Amino acid sequence: MKRSSTGEADAVDESAGRRGVATADGAGAGVPQGEPVERLEAHRSELTGYCYRMLGSAFEAEDAVQETMVRAWRSYDRFEGRSSLRSWLYRIATNVCLDLLKGSQRRARPMDLASPSSVDTPIGTGLPEATWIGPVPDQRVLASAGDPAETAVARESIRLAFVSALQRLAPRQRAVLILREVLSWSASEVAELLGSSVASVNSALQRARATLAASGEDAADAPRQPLDEAQQALLRRYVDAFERFDMDALTAVLHEDSTLSMPPYALWLRGRADILRWLRGPGCGCEGSHLVPVSANGRAAFGQYRADGTPWAIQVIEAADGRVTALQCFLDTERLFPLFGLPPRYDGPGVSSASAS
Repeated sequence: MKRSSTGEADAVDESAGRRGVATADGAGAGVPQGEPVERLEAHRSELTGYCYRMLGSAFEAEDAVQETMVRAWRSYDRFEGRSSLRSWLYRIATNVCLDLLKGSQRRARPMDLASPSSVDTPIGTGLPEATWIGPVPDQRVLASAGDPAETAVARESIRLAFVSALQRLAPRQRAVLILREVLSWSASEVAELLGSSVASVNSALQRARATLAASGEDAADAPRQPLDEAQQALLRRYVDAFERFDMDALTAVLHEDSTLSMPPYALWLRGRADILRWLRGPGCGCEGSHLVPVSANGRAAFGQYRADGTPWAIQVIEAADGRVTALQCFLDTERLFPLFGLPPRYDGPGVSSASAS
């Protein structure tokens, strides 16, 4: 796998210039249809996963991939095939991401910014979207078929905690680590892609590994196995307990040191006791909720609708040792529910679109 020659890469930038990035809503907008586009589109999912790890936002990732496709289309007639199409696209996508990251603040999770809050802490006002690592639907970034071992690694590398740890790295270090550790490119391939030397790539990788290790994350960690029956049973128990708002049943499924976070708010809680107190108090509006299963960041997730059928949150669930260890709730329902293909209302028993509106 080798990237395009310098001439091919320069042609991309010369042809595309500094054009605005297309919106995710217009995926495919501005790109003609035809055989070359079909070849480019075959790489959209993996490129979206790469850009998501680089940027920490599903929306920015889709914008970056759309810009990559537009640049590639406009330079396709000058692509001479001295590299693979895949590596050429990764070169363009890397340049797009590095441009987007210039001068931007790193995205984070609430627990990356402050110590845990108490139940009595005012929730405060929400911080801008650009503050946070956001969730991403698995189907946008993971191949539907492929080698099971590679799929397992890919799932682990889109975990919210891992993507957050990646944001601690300088952008070029981030690209090096993802390409080397997640996508298994060789040092020489990455050096060619970045226009650098093998020694420089190896040095960047060593520094990136040290930073990840200090954060408690490791790209080389063994991937978890797919959900087994015990894990699926735990999730069923969690859904049943949450929908019935049964605190005793929730006590049985939550880990003693579990966490609850709610971007765009910086407030987050640690400990089963505080989470249950919060649900009984400030979070009492969750009573009567219905959870619709989705998948996000390689984990089980749910679209949470309140009792009146209105969207409330995307919940991404972490579990270990037979207990739920993290409830990661994202409240930007206006953008996230369409991203996950969820309807704007929940038409459950006693709730219709008409009566809930």
